[in-house]
Amino acid sequence: MTPTPTATLVARDWAEIQERMLVPLYEAVYDRLEVGPGDRLLDLGCGAGLALLLAAGRGAVATGVEADPARRALARERLLEVLAAPPSAPRPYDALLAFSPSEATLAAALPAVRRGGAVVLADWGPAERCTVPAVLGGGPSPRDLDALVEGAGLRPDGSGRVFCPFGYADVDSAVRGLLSTGLYDGAADPALAEKELAEALHPFERSDGAVWLPNIFRYVIARVD
Repeated sequence: MTPTPTATLVARDWAEIQERMLVPLYEAVYDRLEVGPGDRLLDLGCGAGLALLLAAGRGAVATGVEADPARRALARERLLEVLAAPPSAPRPYDALLAFSPSEATLAAALPAVRRGGAVVLADWGPAERCTVPAVLGGGPSPRDLDALVEGAGLRPDGSGRVFCPFGYADVDSAVRGLLSTGLYDGAADPALAEKELAEALHPFERSDGAVWLPNIFRYVIARVD
């Protein structure tokens, strides 16, 4: 499937503007798991692959799964191994990383993780500690990660919170970055949504025109028995 020009532009906004906002989360998880040479990681919903690059920088062998053709193409431009869907045959991955997956998506990926391997799930933290939900008018709502772990039959093995501020050079960059997350994909009028988002961001502008949106993300670690 060939990405449309619009999808490609949105994917590039994600890769060039938004993706780096989650680096503190990736690094905290990798530190917690002590990711290093020889480890095999599977990143579910890897986007343009920045988390894979960070893992590879630590010596790990990282593979991504990304359903969006445009983001998958950008990740492959970075010479990364990225699949369109989780591997159907069992493979000995040591860890699975996923941001807010559905129960079905998580279940499809779990067979790829070895026994005793780690499953890391992440999502927004408490609403009162996240600025982005306020900008978006009350959403997104954080997933109950503990319930997701229990429902998947995994064994809990710790959790943590990470400060991930979203910082942008100006309102235009902030609008492009936030739109690339997909949180506005359901808007009936995309142009109106873009205008409303720009207006909602003005209270978060600094004197130099930069936009600063503090957020807390939560992650949980579970094990495959």
